[in-house]
Amino acid sequence: MNANTQVIVIGGGYAGVMAANRLTRRDDVTVTLINPRSSFVHRIRLHQLVAGTDEAVVDYRDVLAEGVRLHVGTVSRIDAPARRLTLADGGTADYDYLVYAVGSGSADPSVPGAAEYAHPIATLEDALRLRPLLAAATPTAPVTVVGAGPTGIETAAELAERGRRVTLACGGVLGPYLHPRGRRAVAKRLAALGVAVLDGPGSKVTAVSADAVRLADGRELRSEVTVWTAGFGVPDLAARSGLTTDALGRLLTDETLTSVDDAHIVAAGDSAAPSDLPQRMSCQAAMPQGARAADTVLSRIAGEQPATLNQAFGAQCISLGRGTGIFQLGNKYDVAVWFHINGKPGAKLKETICKGVVKHLAHEGQKPGEYKLHLMSRGGTRQEQLKAKRDGAPALAGRPA
Repeated sequence: MNANTQVIVIGGGYAGVMAANRLTRRDDVTVTLINPRSSFVHRIRLHQLVAGTDEAVVDYRDVLAEGVRLHVGTVSRIDAPARRLTLADGGTADYDYLVYAVGSGSADPSVPGAAEYAHPIATLEDALRLRPLLAAATPTAPVTVVGAGPTGIETAAELAERGRRVTLACGGVLGPYLHPRGRRAVAKRLAALGVAVLDGPGSKVTAVSADAVRLADGRELRSEVTVWTAGFGVPDLAARSGLTTDALGRLLTDETLTSVDDAHIVAAGDSAAPSDLPQRMSCQAAMPQGARAADTVLSRIAGEQPATLNQAFGAQCISLGRGTGIFQLGNKYDVAVWFHINGKPGAKLKETICKGVVKHLAHEGQKPGEYKLHLMSRGGTRQEQLKAKRDGAPALAGRPA
């Protein structure tokens, strides 16, 4: 009788949990999930944790399949030739296949003073450090949110709705992904909440101090609490382990999400760079990629050829406080179109999606293989993007927000 195939998933976020759950489809596969936290972080609610409107964590028992072993710890090195992991506590773990789903966090800011005085919000630990700082600040204390992608917009709106004096320093365009009509709707809602939106090239933050931020046009804004949402980075585990990565440090894979270095390693989520043409960092990409990565491993175990990535985006949703939001539709190349849903219907759609993410993960844990990848696919979009990349044509994919 053959021994079980040992599969280890590094990272228990959207991609990692989806992959781990789906891998339990085979009884002869032993799945271990290694994650530094004992609870699942519902990352798209971290701005709510900071504002005190949600805890942004879910018990792993509610989303993880019973057959998945959870190991709370951190991987310090991957020894690909030996198929062995070194853990931060000095232990080791051997695998037959590895799913690399370590996610992303805040990029190290190069702006003077930002590392010392600005507070990121990309991880649970970041949010937990920021929440008491805001609670300790007086209600009239000026708060500056740096960065006007979805995280910055949502954080600014959430804090303003809770009565905070918020300035949003865009550093460029408000909501770069949004269509101009959608952008106007967001700007109108932020204005109604009292958020001072500073956009254009002069709004780029060039320095941060304990009580102020300086902008590129020379303005200096008082800021008792500065929240940094400008830019994301990935852990350097793959690079430290000698695996091939892209310029940001994401593991470089082929279109089956298999590492270009080793057929026993696949990647999914924010830390994956398929064909050096990574998809937008989001749970919208992470969950289907997690399912695809699991299918790739299962195909290899069965001696079959894995399917290739063929996923497209259709929309982006942004909350603007608890009662308002925007659901911005996009075309098959992830470029925003004029049609959007805002106001209370937009908020309901956003909340439905947030709850639906957890439900999808939980359902896959209960009935592995039920998550339908074809629902996220649209024709040959991915192949068109790859061809454009090979031909040196302008990218067909939309701009990341």
